[in-house]
Amino acid sequence: MEQNRIRILVVDDHAVVRKGLTATIEPEPDMEVVGTASTGMQAVEVFAALQPDITIMDLTLTPELSGTEAIRAIRSDFPQARIIVLTAAKGDEDIHRALRAGAATYLLKDSLGDELIPIIREVHAGGGTIPPYVARKLADRVTQTVLTPREVEVLQMVPRGLGNRDIAKSLGISQLTLEGHMKNIFTKLNVHDRTQAVVVAAQRGFIQID
Repeated sequence: MEQNRIRILVVDDHAVVRKGLTATIEPEPDMEVVGTASTGMQAVEVFAALQPDITIMDLTLTPELSGTEAIRAIRSDFPQARIIVLTAAKGDEDIHRALRAGAATYLLKDSLGDELIPIIREVHAGGGTIPPYVARKLADRVTQTVLTPREVEVLQMVPRGLGNRDIAKSLGISQLTLEGHMKNIFTKLNVHDRTQAVVVAAQRGFIQID
């Protein structure tokens, strides 16, 4: 039985979550946690060293390497890697990016009941059912407009308290061009001011607010 165990890597920036997941998984006779990581960079390094069967990955890790970026890096070197996202991030953009990066499925921490263990077995067997909530978010995304990379770059600077002139100078564009980007952002997110734009963009997963 030892040789047939599903070898699992747990990645989360909170120690209590790592310990909780380990405590949930370890009693299963066909599973073992072979490693843990608290950052994206550490996740990539530990995965390469251990090459686990399953990785459980949070998305909100360090700014240097997010969970989505870690998934992309791991899958680039190990295309057969099977990664389960387990996160609090509910935005449609969060979900889209993670699945596009190569995650097998996407689970929400606040809605996960007793499904984790059977989902690990399912993903290990080559499956990856998308939960109904996640499927609805992806379906809704089809009818919503998305921000361009430049618009995201602009909006990421707003929470820093910078005005349009300072943002334009920082990005090396004219203030008129910057104002055009802000107008497009407002229209796409259906908001009327910068504060609303930041809130909606964060909820959908376009930006992260520290």
